[in-house]
Amino acid sequence: MSGSRILYVIFALALALLVVVVPLKTHMSGSSAIKGWTSLADPGPLSPAHARFQADCETCHTPHKGVEPVKCIACHAGTDFGTKASTSFHANATQCTSCHIEHDGGTSLARMEHKALLDPTLWRGPLLASNGQLSTAAPATVDALDCASCHAARDPHQGLFGKDCKSCHTLTDWKVAAFRHPSVNSTQCAECHKAPPSHFMMHFKMVSQRVAKSRAPVNQCVACHTTDSWNNIRNVGLYDHH
Repeated sequence: MSGSRILYVIFALALALLVVVVPLKTHMSGSSAIKGWTSLADPGPLSPAHARFQADCETCHTPHKGVEPVKCIACHAGTDFGTKASTSFHANATQCTSCHIEHDGGTSLARMEHKALLDPTLWRGPLLASNGQLSTAAPATVDALDCASCHAARDPHQGLFGKDCKSCHTLTDWKVAAFRHPSVNSTQCAECHKAPPSHFMMHFKMVSQRVAKSRAPVNQCVACHTTDSWNNIRNVGLYDHH
């Protein structure tokens, strides 16, 4: 047998070892069965939170199936997503990897992908139908998202603008490019801003009005407050009694 043929045989045996024996061995005994092999199939660094699993692929991956949600849940079962409206939708998620991507060093691990909520195979939560009612069979468009169901707890508008968030906001940027705050001389602050609960209690007369030296009613915000900071009281300056 010539030298070139011997090299081909050696190469064929090495290839068989790599393609057949290594996967079979690791499938039967785990990723630690053959030391160092994971470096040949490493698609990238894990996020800092998962870095300790870099050499233990089966912690997240299941042979022939990939990453299964049950393995994610096994580690994150103690995480309380239910008490925050903005994260409670996780209880209805069916596939973690639709939003959380690994092996990129963690740059997209916490990415919120709203479009994933439109896919019924990834999320079991209700969507808004064309008639405004909740439906699990709503068309997969942005209009089907019920924004207020997740963002109501942090509504900076305090309900004054209703629940149709998409009439002003987009999924990519909450800033409204066309918005311009009314003049600093505007006296109609209460049209957009609600007074805090303390202003509807005795605290308003006993503390707030005395500090501001004004007997203006609650809806006349401009009589006591300035527009640069709510704690900047007119003719008093920055004030914080807490």
